[in-house]
Amino acid sequence: MLRLATWNINSVRLRIDQVARFVEQARIDVLLLQEIKCLEDQFPRAAFQAMGLPHLKIGGQKGWHGVAAASRRPFTEAPALDVCRERHARCVGITVDGVEIQNFYIPAGGDLPDRTLNAKFDHKMDFYERLTAEVSRRDRSAPLLLAGDFNIAPGENDVWNHRYMSKVVSHTPIEVETLNRLQAAGGFADVVRDAHPDPQKLASWWSYRAQDFRKSNRGLRLDHIWTSPGLSPAVIPHSATIHDTVREWTQPSDHCPITVDLNL
Repeated sequence: MLRLATWNINSVRLRIDQVARFVEQARIDVLLLQEIKCLEDQFPRAAFQAMGLPHLKIGGQKGWHGVAAASRRPFTEAPALDVCRERHARCVGITVDGVEIQNFYIPAGGDLPDRTLNAKFDHKMDFYERLTAEVSRRDRSAPLLLAGDFNIAPGENDVWNHRYMSKVVSHTPIEVETLNRLQAAGGFADVVRDAHPDPQKLASWWSYRAQDFRKSNRGLRLDHIWTSPGLSPAVIPHSATIHDTVREWTQPSDHCPITVDLNL
């Protein structure tokens, strides 16, 4: 069995102790991180070796963005998906036990859901369009996993208030349609939603603005794990888990980790 986790850590150096705590508690084999917010030579490699994840692939960027994959098992290189027109560090790929794993931090898109008036939103849509084109060329029978912070909450039960959030970047109709096109292009299974069917409310992100995120209860499911038709049979049923208690820790990321177990 391989247990994979994805987590927008919002600064890996600031929260390295929380990473170690979670890896130990949840017995993680592959950890995908987003928003590491450091360069490769600043990444806390020794800490990952100490927690039993010595195999590292890091896409660093000074002060912003950044992604990393840390594995208990050796990995080989995966195809580079250079779909970010701004050349940000937003994707790293590895292949573990024959499974291609692509880790994404997709642009948030700013505040205005208009491609003409908001360059950040146009960048987000462009990123999705390029990725969809790439996925559409792939063999669906090949084991492929996409994960990370996709910055879109797709379903009515992936947001705290569907009517309100439909006007807010992250859940607007154009974004939901764009995410659905990507999912359809690869025939991907949404393993978290499959494990926790509608109408159950799910969230992986809560704003720092709320003193008590449980009380305000305004969460969004922005973080995802998807599997291709060639990999979905390996997903252990109902194993996908949102570890929302991690959001209760002292000085947490605004995202919590999610995990899935694969029978490889």
